[in-house]
Amino acid sequence: MPGWGEAGFWGLLAGSALLIGAVAGFAARVPRRITASVMAFGAGVLLSAVSFELLARAHEQAGLLPVALGTAVGALAYTGANVLLARRGARHRKRSGTEQPSEQELPGSGTAIAVGALLDGVPESVVIGASLLGGGKVSLVTVVAVFLSNVPEGLSSAAGMRQAGRTRRWILLLWATIALASGVAALAGYALLGGAPPAVLATITALAAGAILAMITDTMVPEAFENAHLLVGLITVLGFLVAFAFSHG
Repeated sequence: MPGWGEAGFWGLLAGSALLIGAVAGFAARVPRRITASVMAFGAGVLLSAVSFELLARAHEQAGLLPVALGTAVGALAYTGANVLLARRGARHRKRSGTEQPSEQELPGSGTAIAVGALLDGVPESVVIGASLLGGGKVSLVTVVAVFLSNVPEGLSSAAGMRQAGRTRRWILLLWATIALASGVAALAGYALLGGAPPAVLATITALAAGAILAMITDTMVPEAFENAHLLVGLITVLGFLVAFAFSHG
C-alpha cells in the first residue's frame, strides 16, 4: 500500500472508534460510571502515547527547544479555539449527562459541537500520518492509544447529545464525518510533511502533542472525574502503564 494510502487507512481506523463508541451508546445504555472509567483509562493510554511516542521521538529529532516551543504553542492554540467554541455551546461536548445545551437553548450549539469534535480529532490523526515519514512503520502505540481513547469519547459524547435532544441520525452522521476527516488529516500529515527537515517535523509533532494534552485535561478528565472520581486516578495510571508496556515491549 502506498504511504499516503496507509496513512489514510490508519487515521480512518483510529477515527472510526468514535463512530463505534456512538453506536455502542445507542445499542446499550452504558452506565455513566462505566463510561467515565473507560474514559479515564483512555486518557491514561493517550498520555502515555504523547509522552513516550510523540514527545520522546520529537526530542530525539530536534532537541528540547523546538519540542518545548511546539508543545506550548499547540496547547495555546487548542485552548484558544476551545474557549471560542465553549462560548458557543461546545464546552461539554464530551459529557454524557445533561450538560450539553440543546439547539433551542443555544442556537448554533450543534455546529460548535461538531467543530469541537473535529478540533479534538485532527491533531491525533496528523501525527499518525507523520509517523510514517522516512519509510518507517506507523506508530501502532499511537494508533491504539487514539482508538482506545476515541471509543469512550464517542460513547460519552453521543449520550450527551441524545440527552440534549439531538437525533440519532445527526449524531451518527457527525461521528462518521469526523472518522472520515481523521483519515484525511492523517493523509495530509503524511503528504504535507514529507521531505520536511527533522526540526520542522519535530515541531509539528510537538504542536499536535500539546494540543492533545490540552484536550485530555479540558474534555476527557472532567467527565472521568465527575462520574468515577474515587477511582479515576488509579484507572488512569493503569491505562498509562498498559500503553507504556506496549511501547517498550
